Amino acid sequence: MTAEEMDPGTVRPGGRTARVRSAVLRAAGDLLAEAGFDRLDLAEVARRADVGKTTVYRRWGTPAGLVADLLAEMAEQSLPRTESGSLEGDLRANAALVARTLTDPRQGPLFRAVIAAAATDPRTAAALHRFYAVRVAEWVPCVEQAVVRGELPPDTDPEEVVRAVSAPLYYRLLTTAAPLDAAAADRAAAAAAAAARAGAFVRTAARGAPGAVT
Repeated sequence: MTAEEMDPGTVRPGGRTARVRSAVLRAAGDLLAEAGFDRLDLAEVARRADVGKTTVYRRWGTPAGLVADLLAEMAEQSLPRTESGSLEGDLRANAALVARTLTDPRQGPLFRAVIAAAATDPRTAAALHRFYAVRVAEWVPCVEQAVVRGELPPDTDPEEVVRAVSAPLYYRLLTTAAPLDAAAADRAAAAAAAAARAGAFVRTAARGAPGAVT
């Protein structure tokens, strides 16, 4: 199987191919942020990236394929987790990172465009799910360490705790005009930490066990 035949985002090219990929994904991200998924035209992306249209069409095929590779690159380049030594400190760091991303002049509109596209395009939705799976997995050890330290009940689902931090920030972004400021990020982290300590994220099977948190 050649590089062109593989799904976008599964190839890690080097040299000129890497430079082409970088230029195309930068142009695609800019166009997404400016105009949304509906106007993500491969020919325009090629023009902005100063790359031949044939190259773009052959490698990425469709706007959804391009978005899939863009999300793969964003997952690769995301900042690593911060470990403060406490559950709430770690979750605050996660919330601050999410808020910074969503309020970034380029990243914020880009994420809104991708989320909107994912609602109707299955391939974009699948790519978005993979992106968040990578990001959630990056922060899972912070919750696992909190369980080991005794800050959280055994059998706490770490992925659900991490998702609970970012969920209110995305909801705020998509449903209100309220600012995504440091106070909003801190509230999201504090709420997730409090719920986790109270056993809200203990796995269902463990809830029914003798002595389980209820």
